Amino acid sequence: MNHQHDHSYKLLFSEPRVVRDLLTGFVKEEWIDRLDLESLEKVSSTFVTDDLRDREGDVIWRVRFGDDWVYVYLLIEFQSTVDPFMALRIMTYVGLLYQELIKQKKLTNNNKLPPVLPIVLYNGERRWNAALNVSSLVQSVPGGLEHYRPDLPYLLLDEGAIVASEQWSIETQNVVSAIFRLEHHRNLQDAIDLIGLLVHWLQAPEQTRLRRHFALWVRRILLPSWVPENEGAAWQPLNDLNEVHNMLSERAKQWPDRWKQEGIKAGRQEGIEAGRQEGRQQGRRDTARNMLERTSMDDQTIADLAELDVEQIRQLRDELQSRP
Repeated sequence: MNHQHDHSYKLLFSEPRVVRDLLTGFVKEEWIDRLDLESLEKVSSTFVTDDLRDREGDVIWRVRFGDDWVYVYLLIEFQSTVDPFMALRIMTYVGLLYQELIKQKKLTNNNKLPPVLPIVLYNGERRWNAALNVSSLVQSVPGGLEHYRPDLPYLLLDEGAIVASEQWSIETQNVVSAIFRLEHHRNLQDAIDLIGLLVHWLQAPEQTRLRRHFALWVRRILLPSWVPENEGAAWQPLNDLNEVHNMLSERAKQWPDRWKQEGIKAGRQEGIEAGRQEGRQQGRRDTARNMLERTSMDDQTIADLAELDVEQIRQLRDELQSRP
């Protein structure tokens, strides 16, 4: 995924409300209840080594666990393929963090290294199938040598798998659930409704900065797939999520007709130039392809607008997704 996506996500997960919802909503372990979530503190970029600082998409937090700290290393992974050696990368990053903690004398009261929770946040379309522990990457040798294999698991949050299996409940008001669902929204109206929920949840004055971070994320990452090219500049001055939601709700009513008319116009022109029925059929396919590339509408809706069978739409979607 591009640098803008990484940066936008880093801004979101640099807010305590988002990290709190991540821990309470997605780390299903008893010790989470013993954390002092009011003590959540982002580790300054000046704290980490040059090696860790180069990990632009990653965020490090710490939170009180009794008299000591627990560190949360959040690795944000946006790529189209699964990294089979992610567990090794995690071991390396955690090791670098521990070296810096020793250097800074940030040990526990018992003069030990503090616990670190490594989390990999993955939003690719393919389901994650890489090893979740570095020990799985090392060849086992009988006779006692396996005793020396490194052993470090990480917590994987595969957004697509979570959205597919999670029972969605708006009562939890978990902003991370909303982020995951926006990343994998079914259609434009679904996204508008989710953004509306976030506006409602983040009304408090102390959430102003988080609303702005969400507005930036929506503008940079989600809007380009929805907004007609000639309207892009109109969205740039919008810095608050409520403004984005209001404008999106209003403009979205006009877009399906515009997409359809633009696609039909292009298709008709091809049909006239070709002088054959094949041209008109190609025009319908162009209409559908245009909507597939620039909108998040579901296959049935696109089929109805383009006057094609839904199976043809599915084939076009497969062709687009298989492009290198």
